[in-house]
Amino acid sequence: MKNRNLLVLFATLLMAFTVDKPAYQFFSSDGKPLKYTEMMQAAASADVILFGELHNNPVCHWLQLELTRDIFEVAETNLVLGAEMFETDNQLLMSELMAGKIRMKDFENEAKLWPNYKTDYKPLLAFAVEKELNFVATNVPRRYAAMVNMKGFETLDSLSPAARAFLAPLPVPYDSGLKSYKDMQTLMGPEHTNPNLPKAQALKDATMAWSILQNLKPGQRFIHFNGTYHSDDFEGIVWYLNQWRPGLKIVTISSVSVPDPEVLPDTLQGKATFILALPERMTTSQ
Repeated sequence: MKNRNLLVLFATLLMAFTVDKPAYQFFSSDGKPLKYTEMMQAAASADVILFGELHNNPVCHWLQLELTRDIFEVAETNLVLGAEMFETDNQLLMSELMAGKIRMKDFENEAKLWPNYKTDYKPLLAFAVEKELNFVATNVPRRYAAMVNMKGFETLDSLSPAARAFLAPLPVPYDSGLKSYKDMQTLMGPEHTNPNLPKAQALKDATMAWSILQNLKPGQRFIHFNGTYHSDDFEGIVWYLNQWRPGLKIVTISSVSVPDPEVLPDTLQGKATFILALPERMTTSQ
């Protein structure tokens, strides 16, 4: 009996130590599991790829770099990169860096950088420099989003022509009925409702979309890195791209945190062209 119990214990321990610990799993929009290569091959044929990330997830950032490398093998110099994490008033610095006119450390000393820049976004810039690719600072300067959050779109009319050059064209189209913007109000709760908050979000989405379009030439592919909320449910940036250039082939990736990355909850289906499921217990980068 004792030996039997030991065998059962050994078998249990063996099963515990042989269970896979997947770091991620891709799914199609309808919840079908996909291999990375299947997702990558489909994404490589798009005009615009919006990689919606969880900002502090290291697997997201690793996959962003891997996807960029793999699509470069297909597109080569017809690949353009861009990111929410860099603002349009830093584009001159970015362009000088990409052209080899200034050093990386000079760019880093003068640009507005996120706290996790060195670990999560610098590798993308370094790849673009190495391969001589265009990298676009797409996001609205945060001071203008703050203005809209306080006083609405109308306050932008007071800006100088030089300042307006950093924004999407005014007046910014806005649909308050989009799910993403309505959800922002719901999440805040009635006691903190600010009708201008979704407008500030829309200004970011619009400026990112406009920046993409201004730097996307025929035959090119554009990979854009943004928080997943900016492209989930095919809204945000996607809505503005479709307003200004209908007919683009757009692929979206939504990163989600779930208890088991091999099981996608039904409620997350339909959020994007591809859904990147990540384990909730994944350590974060900031």
